[in-house]
Amino acid sequence: MTKKIITFSILTSSILFANEVELSEINVESTVITEVAQNAQTSADLAQAISSKIPSVDMNRRSGIANDIYIRGQKRDNISIEVDGTKVCGACPNRMDPPVSHVLASQIDEVTVTEGPYDVSTFGTMSGGVKIKTKAPSKEMKAEINLGYGAFNYKKLGATFSMGTDYIRFLISASTESSDQYKDGDGKTLYEQNKALAPKKTWYQDSYKDMKAYDKKSILSKVFINPTDDQEIRLSYTANRSDDVMYPNTPMDAVLDDSDIYNAEYEIKNISNMYKKINFQYFYSEVDHPMSTIYRNQAIGVGTGAGGTDGMKISMTNHMNSSMQGVKFINKFLFASYNVDLGLDTSKRTWDGFYKNDISGAIGKASIDDSATNNIAVFAKVNKTFGDFNIKAGFRYDSTKITVEDTTLQDNDYSAFNANIFANYTLSESSSVFFGLGQASRVPDARELYFTKYNTAATPPKQVLGTDNLEQTTNTQLDLGYELQGEILSLKVKAFYSKLSDYIYYQKGLASNNFKNIDASIYGGELSSSIYPTDEFYIDLGVSYKRGTKDEALATQTDKDLADMAPLRGNISFNYDYMKNSTASAEISSSSAWDNYDSDNGEQALAGWAIFNLKAKHEFNKMFDFTLGVNNLFDKTYAISNTYADLTLLATGGTGDIILLNEPGRYIYTNLNVKF
Repeated sequence: MTKKIITFSILTSSILFANEVELSEINVESTVITEVAQNAQTSADLAQAISSKIPSVDMNRRSGIANDIYIRGQKRDNISIEVDGTKVCGACPNRMDPPVSHVLASQIDEVTVTEGPYDVSTFGTMSGGVKIKTKAPSKEMKAEINLGYGAFNYKKLGATFSMGTDYIRFLISASTESSDQYKDGDGKTLYEQNKALAPKKTWYQDSYKDMKAYDKKSILSKVFINPTDDQEIRLSYTANRSDDVMYPNTPMDAVLDDSDIYNAEYEIKNISNMYKKINFQYFYSEVDHPMSTIYRNQAIGVGTGAGGTDGMKISMTNHMNSSMQGVKFINKFLFASYNVDLGLDTSKRTWDGFYKNDISGAIGKASIDDSATNNIAVFAKVNKTFGDFNIKAGFRYDSTKITVEDTTLQDNDYSAFNANIFANYTLSESSSVFFGLGQASRVPDARELYFTKYNTAATPPKQVLGTDNLEQTTNTQLDLGYELQGEILSLKVKAFYSKLSDYIYYQKGLASNNFKNIDASIYGGELSSSIYPTDEFYIDLGVSYKRGTKDEALATQTDKDLADMAPLRGNISFNYDYMKNSTASAEISSSSAWDNYDSDNGEQALAGWAIFNLKAKHEFNKMFDFTLGVNNLFDKTYAISNTYADLTLLATGGTGDIILLNEPGRYIYTNLNVKF
């Protein structure tokens, strides 16, 4: 660790004392998606919106809604998620409620995705991060109504209203959305996908054959106050309520998934010539998530006996709660032509859960016994330009303590020094090359340390799947790239290499302590481009590839492939602006087969696929626009997500293979947007 700190210090010192010539800031270490709400017309699912736009981001299909994301094959706590600066953590240990599911795509203005350890302002940005910026209130009176209807009885109704003055502005945005079960390319509903392969006791009861896939409601409210021209107070509250969400290839479903997100910020600008800004933020988020087997056969005693015969009723809920609260100070200075941020970041994450018998009402063992993760950190960022060079450097020091109520499991203390440097060199007015080197760590979460499995025995022994002495994971990463912004062609090419030390990995087949520290590496690249043959016609394309390997296979195993590494994937879309603000597009998305996968830990060979999508958005006038689209035009049956055992997924009764969840088949959708 000491040698790494010295290396970063020497490199940064040489930069800070170079010749001074100021250039505008260039953000080549991240990708920004704008107009998210305007383009999110198939569902509220942000994972789908992000993964369709950024080559390095893959979606993990979990259900009809609330899907998860990977950045370069990294997920869970290996990446950070923020909504308006608020850190959000799901409550489900099985990722039924990933952080990106707690904000609707229709409420979002823009999303910034950082690929790598290049954000020192956020706790846990080890291999990447997502910063979500929701809609802001305006002074002008504005109103918008959004109506959506699609295949599988998909229905959406959303409304946003905003108005204000120079002194105060407010916004309120509400949405309701629901869908029946989608059908895959073979015409199978979620119920039928489950029944075709799952053990009998985990089939849905016949009375739930036609239940909705999900029902989701959300409200976002904001108030911005400007006491003076240089001061702003920002207050916001977001509530999400999801009911009866089906998860057909897992043993349980979400009875509900409720989250509340509170945020308060106070910002002062132009304090002095050097002291440019101070920002103070307090945030709090909480998630309530009971998941249950109440909709399955075992709740009525079907298939619970030996050999799948009928037997005793067995129904259970794992009721999980999580919260995240924190305070962050950021001070922005201009020293000569050095832009410097100095900050303090502190947070507390709690996670608690217990098992409850749905039939008797008896409360059993804890699944996670009142765990708390307390972090405090200081960080600094420096941004400077020297001629054709733009240099950014960042530093962060974390001190973290994790405690658990269960005295048979140990508490843990961690400390880490994170640092990075990112340099951009301008070759011409339209092209540049860039280089990044970073190191960041993340601590284990309570699931990895303390999660305890449910046991149906009368006096169940404790079976802790977590491993309470895990080390924190450290990522050391190198990025190289080239960017071109021309009149006819824009192009960005990236290559990266990531070395993971003490990477937290799930080992299948163990009775307890399934999480292990291993060493591993990931490498790959991405390409994104837009081509403009004419003013009206343009082509967008994106390609990504990644490969991950363990340094050594886990004990008793032989497979050195790293899980979650989606193969070569790409998309190309042909777009035609046939009139102002009206566009027609045709898109092909494809993936090669999974040839490299961790078979020892539940993954399996998946076939390659290609699907064809069509979309037309027509603006009648400034008040009305209408969208008609079809995804998976040729009704292809395919799966994008593999079956790594760190998710609790059902296995087929005969072969023991983990059940895949297919993507939706042909999906026709419409959207009407009305602005006032």
